[in-house]
Amino acid sequence: MTRKSADITRSQPGRNAPAAAKDSPVHVPAPGQGKRGEQGYLGYLLRQAHAAVRLKMERTLADLGITSPQFAVLTMLNAYPGLSGADVARLTFLTPQTVGVIIRNLERDGAIVMTRHPVHGRIQQWTLTPRGAMRLKACRDRVLQLEKRLVTGLDSKAEITVRRWLAGIAADLQDEA
Repeated sequence: MTRKSADITRSQPGRNAPAAAKDSPVHVPAPGQGKRGEQGYLGYLLRQAHAAVRLKMERTLADLGITSPQFAVLTMLNAYPGLSGADVARLTFLTPQTVGVIIRNLERDGAIVMTRHPVHGRIQQWTLTPRGAMRLKACRDRVLQLEKRLVTGLDSKAEITVRRWLAGIAADLQDEA
């Protein structure tokens, strides 16, 4: 069996690349430009916006010692006391394993307390403690400032339209899952 010569097997960078790509670095558009702007796919734009909001929220809550997933768990337990860990996972779009870790940490911190379901004793229900409510309020005050920034430039009618549109997407696409 004959071996291929080194020239045949050696990779030749830029061999098929356009001339412009050989001489200049690739330009990555900033958010709001090209496919990262109005020309982009809606799903990508939603994910890009989510990533930006989550990063800003993480930075906003960091000195309080709360992560954005922990904030989401506290928010849902405040809105719907007595949820199980599985319910919390579904509502926060987190894995059950992640929610388990978050719940253990919040319980250890004294922010939430567990009770057994009155009929199905194996189901653990979670509720905010006064400490958890205080921590949530401190976080919510900051997150509300971020929310105000998100609606800058929208009048109340446009804000309602955006909220309905986003909620409608979630409801509509969940039915197909």
